[in-house]
Amino acid sequence: MRALLLLIYLFTAGAARAQHPDSAQTSPDRLLFYTFANDAFFRTDYYFTQGMTGGVVLPALRHSPINRLLGPVPAGSTRYHGIRLHYDGFTPLRIQDPFIRVGDRPYASYWYASLFRVANQPVRRFRLTTALNVGFIGPAAGAKGFQTTLHRWLGAPTPRGWDYQIRNDVVLGYEARLEQQILAVGRAAELIGDVNASLGTLYTHAGAGARLRVGLFQPYFSNLGVSRQPNQRRVQLYTEAQLEGRLVGYNATLQGGLFRSDNPYTLPAAAVRRAVAKGTGTVGLGYAGLRLTASAVWLSPEFTGARTHKWVQFGVLVAF
Repeated sequence: MRALLLLIYLFTAGAARAQHPDSAQTSPDRLLFYTFANDAFFRTDYYFTQGMTGGVVLPALRHSPINRLLGPVPAGSTRYHGIRLHYDGFTPLRIQDPFIRVGDRPYASYWYASLFRVANQPVRRFRLTTALNVGFIGPAAGAKGFQTTLHRWLGAPTPRGWDYQIRNDVVLGYEARLEQQILAVGRAAELIGDVNASLGTLYTHAGAGARLRVGLFQPYFSNLGVSRQPNQRRVQLYTEAQLEGRLVGYNATLQGGLFRSDNPYTLPAAAVRRAVAKGTGTVGLGYAGLRLTASAVWLSPEFTGARTHKWVQFGVLVAF
């Protein structure tokens, strides 16, 4: 954790030492965001069982030297620079069992920082997001204590298999997502397509998907969801349906990290499903610089013998 916080400090401190880059195309928007996800709302307690993200978008982060690693920026883009922290925890089907459930999902959890840049083009209805991910997977993420304490508060069964979780290892990776508007019906509906890829020690995959938005909303490519800038829609009330397909090359939450071979239990590569589908339904409500979202997520089986899985995610986005 100390190494992760040090990396974030170095990322932000670069602003004081950097030269004066082209800031004319950097958005003045400053954003805070947080999401919380858990599968308990569907009365399940397995596979992806809880997760959180939190982060910030700040114009000052345009000075960070990390941006040099995030690839070229398409000409004419408005840029957003930010940091996102990710925590996720995973368990097998039965957390009450005090032994390894062979053939089931391993216990796993991680923390990592995603140092990202968004290159947005409202006129062309186009967005390119690139990110460098750095962190760790393993007991250092604290999932054993977090889930055990939460279950004690809720009077739920005590998880008894975290001692067999995937061991501490490095999370290091690069990801990119390209989004383009396919169709729009006035300002009441829009269809957006995307392609994405991740290469790293945690996840390596390639995917494609589509997002349909209907209702009262700020157009997707006008900003990152909310803004304090003038001429923005003050009230948002909309629904989204999103579907994504993914080809999986490596999944460390199933197969273990790349730099250690002493994990108590992992799944063999042959057991990992190489094609996975994910569907998300979202309701969004916003006013001025605040937006709240609630989503239901469905995921197809990730390994041989696995079930489909569902969870709920809540999010808040604030412009300040």
